[in-house]
Amino acid sequence: MRKQLIFGLIILFTAFSCKATDNKKATGSVATKNVQLACVAFYNLENLFDTIDGPNNDAEFLPNGSYKWGGMKYKAKLKNMSYAISQIGADVTPVGAAILGVSEIENRGVLEDLVKQPDIAGRTYQIVHYDSPDRRGVDVGLLYNPRLFTVSNTKSYRLRTADTTFLTRDQLMVSGYLLGEKVHVIVNHWPSRSGGEMRSRPKRNEAAALTRSIVDSLFKVDAKAKIIVMGDLNDDPTNESCATVLAAKKEASEVGPKELYNVFWKTLENGIGSLSYNDQWNLFDQIILSYDLVHGDKTKLHLWKSEVFYRNFLIQQEGRYKGTPLRTHGGGIWLNGYSDHLPTLVYLVKDKK
Repeated sequence: MRKQLIFGLIILFTAFSCKATDNKKATGSVATKNVQLACVAFYNLENLFDTIDGPNNDAEFLPNGSYKWGGMKYKAKLKNMSYAISQIGADVTPVGAAILGVSEIENRGVLEDLVKQPDIAGRTYQIVHYDSPDRRGVDVGLLYNPRLFTVSNTKSYRLRTADTTFLTRDQLMVSGYLLGEKVHVIVNHWPSRSGGEMRSRPKRNEAAALTRSIVDSLFKVDAKAKIIVMGDLNDDPTNESCATVLAAKKEASEVGPKELYNVFWKTLENGIGSLSYNDQWNLFDQIILSYDLVHGDKTKLHLWKSEVFYRNFLIQQEGRYKGTPLRTHGGGIWLNGYSDHLPTLVYLVKDKK
């Protein structure tokens, strides 16, 4: 009888008893609701390269390259990344991320190796991937749990600029049904800040304009489209590319139909970031939602809360970079870590019928 009572209390406590925090005003609490829940996340995997010499510029990540990237390191990287992915969202939902956008992956093959890792193999993640023209050969991709998300359409968009020599990552759009509702996910990895933030800014503004055009094309078909923009934008929510060109707003209350809400703007204001550079936190890894995922019918799929996935095992515990993300290499030394970025995620909920 005592065991039954304890088990009952555990079930009662875990049945979504926590309340929304950063997004409480916009989304309310799910404490008293009988809901379905999906975790949607993004993760920059930091140079997930295989050990094979490909047509791209992968010289550093070969057995005889500067990183001495052999089979042992590659297998360790796959194991570490799969463990990190297995933990994303798992403290709220045991199935973890239903949808996971990824960046800095060399090709489809590394994703196929990743989803076979023991820590996540049971989720049977499926892959959406297109090759990009990026000079380093890194792409974006999408992993999804087919029990929670069904893909109906995919498309890759290329950024074309006046500088025809400039090559970067394509933008990936995946449409499908998440918990039975139509959603569109746009996965990004905008141009880097190489050469300085100001000098490289126009390229990110152009990338933001492409993303905005994809968003507007979806709204043209369906004014109430449920759109999730995610990715490593190489800019903070406050930067021109995000705040002006993409026009993702800080306050949920200011977001109207066919507009976008930047879930992580206030998170950055609170001093929380997804990567650290020169002793300063930035929040480049963003998730941005359309109006109907924030203010739409609350019996349908909508935002509950968001999170930068900060866990001790992902963080350097000693040395000069203590307190920052534990990356694969640092100062030319193999650290056997995870990534220089932390994952970001949102929880979407809907009433159970």
